[in-house]
Amino acid sequence: MKNLKYLLVGIIFGIIFIKAEIVSWFRIQEMFRLESYFMYGVIGTAVLVAMISIWLIKKFNVKTISGETITFEDKKFSKGQIYGGLIFGIGWAITGACPGPLFAQIGSGFLVVGITLLSAVLGTWIYGYIQNKLPH
Repeated sequence: MKNLKYLLVGIIFGIIFIKAEIVSWFRIQEMFRLESYFMYGVIGTAVLVAMISIWLIKKFNVKTISGETITFEDKKFSKGQIYGGLIFGIGWAITGACPGPLFAQIGSGFLVVGITLLSAVLGTWIYGYIQNKLPH
């Protein structure tokens, strides 16, 4: 029951994503074909909101709802991020779905996206299995 609030927020976000056509395969294809800048505007707005939010969290030392300190750790660059980003982008372009909207797409009746979800889970599992064998 304590996680019900997260479910409700997820449902609200899913409805917003569907109504705004953010999870639309056609909108995503328009973006990758450079036929429309709608999705770039959505992504750019999300980046801007995240930047402002992180700045505010750091400036005012904002805590979580349960009172825990929020920390940000520096990330180390690795060539794997380039390869992973390319694989992610190709998969996104082919399937019209990235991990966030998958559940909204499935919830709106596009059950074929279940294959994309299973592929994402399988890819994550494979990466976890071979991660220590990959070059750094």
